[in-house]
Amino acid sequence: MDAEELLEKYAAGERKFHSVNLRGVDLKGANLSGIDFYNADLTGVDLNDANLSKANLNNTNLTRASLINANLSELVNGSSLNLTWSDLSSANLGKANLHNANFSNANLDNANLRDANLQSTNFTEASLIDANLARTNLTSANFTNANLTDCDLSQTNLNNVILKNTNFQRAKIRGVNLPNKDLSAMNLGEADLGAANLNGVNFRKACLQGTNLERADLQKTDLMNANLNGANLKKADLTGANIYGATFKNADLTGAIMPDGEVYTTSTDLEFGKQPAPLEKVISMTRKVIRTDKAPAPVGPYNQAIVASGQMLFVAGQIAIDPRLGDVVYTEDVVKQTEQVMANLEAILTAAGATFQDVVKTGVFLADMNDFAAVNAVYAKYFSEDTAPARACVEVSRLPKNVLVEIDCIAVISG
Repeated sequence: MDAEELLEKYAAGERKFHSVNLRGVDLKGANLSGIDFYNADLTGVDLNDANLSKANLNNTNLTRASLINANLSELVNGSSLNLTWSDLSSANLGKANLHNANFSNANLDNANLRDANLQSTNFTEASLIDANLARTNLTSANFTNANLTDCDLSQTNLNNVILKNTNFQRAKIRGVNLPNKDLSAMNLGEADLGAANLNGVNFRKACLQGTNLERADLQKTDLMNANLNGANLKKADLTGANIYGATFKNADLTGAIMPDGEVYTTSTDLEFGKQPAPLEKVISMTRKVIRTDKAPAPVGPYNQAIVASGQMLFVAGQIAIDPRLGDVVYTEDVVKQTEQVMANLEAILTAAGATFQDVVKTGVFLADMNDFAAVNAVYAKYFSEDTAPARACVEVSRLPKNVLVEIDCIAVISG
């Protein structure tokens, strides 16, 4: 059967065209609403801009067909429909019944599949860039190696969906329910997973850069070596999560529950200079400030020299790594980096039974001496000029992990 014969019969009121052979025919822009193509062979057919709404495409073969901007909305039966390698860009498949259809390697960019039945549908290697799959039934669908960049999956149940190597970059999956899913090495960069249930998900080596995970349930997730740089993790629950090797540069963890169960607070939330109670010292330390007018007077919160007796504590240079994240924070903010450095020094001193009052010598290393005033302002909050330790401050060509500031110290804590 050719296109002309088909259109004549359709115009005469005929709708059933079971098992017809229409391979490669040109039906561009044709109005075939309600047509019955059960078991028909339409391989390579041109149906661009055609109207197939409410049609029966059960077991129809549309391999390599062109359906750009076609209307396939409300298909009464599209089960076992074969659309492999077909071009359905900007096509309308809203509310279509496509149970067990095959879209492998198909192009569905900008297509509308909203409210469609896609149960057990095969989307392997398919491109669904900017497609609308909101509220679709995706039970047991297969998206292996599919590209869902910018795809809208709002209110869609992905619980039983196969998602191996699926690209979800910038996809809208807010509130999705995906407990215990394997999403390792997956690209979810800049996706919206706000308030999603991701309990126990495997995110190993996944890209979550810039991803919205605000209020998401990330309990017991495996984030080992995942990229969370710039991610929004406000009030997310990371209780029991494995974050070994994960990166969190510029991530927002305000109010997040950390793996140890503590609520995340930045160093700016801490009260400067307030020291936790030190461990009891067996022998008190003696300390004497040295001042002489025969050497230059201090020009900041330090003294010329300190004489001290007791056990010496040498604290390694600290940079702005948040120990809860295992990575550098505030990569471009020297003030906040200095605050994190001082918090790290404080933690080590406390563990040794010391405080900043026991520090006798510090070394400050700057990537840019122009940052001296900003660093010094933070530093001064921890040391009063009267009792401040001796100090050296130098500019260096480069610091570990390209941080802006590093500080080490020596303390004397007992005799």
